[in-house]
Amino acid sequence: METFYEVMRRQGISRRSFLKYCSLTATSLGLAPSFVPQIAHAMETKPRTPVLWLHGLECTCCSESFIRSAHPLAKDVVLSMISLDYDDTLMAAAGHRAEAILEEIMAKYKGNYILAVEGNPPLNEGGMFCIQSGKPFVDKLKRVAKDSKAVIAWGSCASWGCVQAAKPNPTQATPIHKVITDKPIIKVPGCPPIAEVMTGVITYMLTFDRIPELDRQGRPKMFYSQRIHDKCYRRPHFDAGQFVEAFDDESARRGYCLYKVGCKGPTTYNACSTVQWNEGTSFPIKAGHGCIGCSEDGFWDKGSFYSRLTDIHQFGIEANADKVGGTAAGVVGAAVAAHAAVSAIKRVSTPAGNK
Repeated sequence: METFYEVMRRQGISRRSFLKYCSLTATSLGLAPSFVPQIAHAMETKPRTPVLWLHGLECTCCSESFIRSAHPLAKDVVLSMISLDYDDTLMAAAGHRAEAILEEIMAKYKGNYILAVEGNPPLNEGGMFCIQSGKPFVDKLKRVAKDSKAVIAWGSCASWGCVQAAKPNPTQATPIHKVITDKPIIKVPGCPPIAEVMTGVITYMLTFDRIPELDRQGRPKMFYSQRIHDKCYRRPHFDAGQFVEAFDDESARRGYCLYKVGCKGPTTYNACSTVQWNEGTSFPIKAGHGCIGCSEDGFWDKGSFYSRLTDIHQFGIEANADKVGGTAAGVVGAAVAAHAAVSAIKRVSTPAGNK
């Protein structure tokens, strides 16, 4: 199988443009310039990675996001960096021909292909709520995952279950990690995930031949290590106590913080406020709508998207630093007073002979 560099050269890409591409790739992954030679070496020497992309219960929004990636372009990922050998949404083949390709790649690259999953399997009634090739999707998922090198769970459907798993979940829609338990799983949640996050994960795996460092929930730390709130451009308004009280009020027109109208940025880990969407053009908060927390587990069953968060326990959510400090001092003072009161009660209630 050809390397990424060989494919680019065959397409007429110059060495200079190739190195520029490697630099942009390092930047998109948040890597230092010193990693550019490593990226270039990997793309010059390593064969393209075979990828099999399956679709379960989902709306295809992950694919829609993926094909709109700008850094790198989705076409470069699909046609050059990886060998996307099976994706029943994007591939030209269909029916028996498509399934024959799937079987061929699984046999030829046994233990060396990556399985990408969009959507999830329903388990109720033997998985009959999602049928592919005449069989339950859950069976296909297990069969393809068996000889894969790693599994990528695209989006919140594959990662957490998403709206298909919303109560009462009549189909028993189930996240990938509860079905596939013997393979490393990289969760890339979001509804959908950011395009550059998706291509960035693939680029990292190709470059370093390993899965990226994951957090305790299985998400790549390079994209999910900070809350949207931490890097939001409206954060200064939050710190200053300037909030939108109702959509389209004067505060909304001034771009104040959306926390009081339900923004879930303080509890949502994703790269929306830094990478943004559509080639870095915007993201929901920038467009005037609060974050709904779509990359977090269970976001669909946590009440209205427009209800203000009231059960946050971190500093800086309900009060600024000065108020938090004052509150802490008050708590200490109250504790001292309470202790004194309890001691006084004990002295009064304790008989003289028991002192």
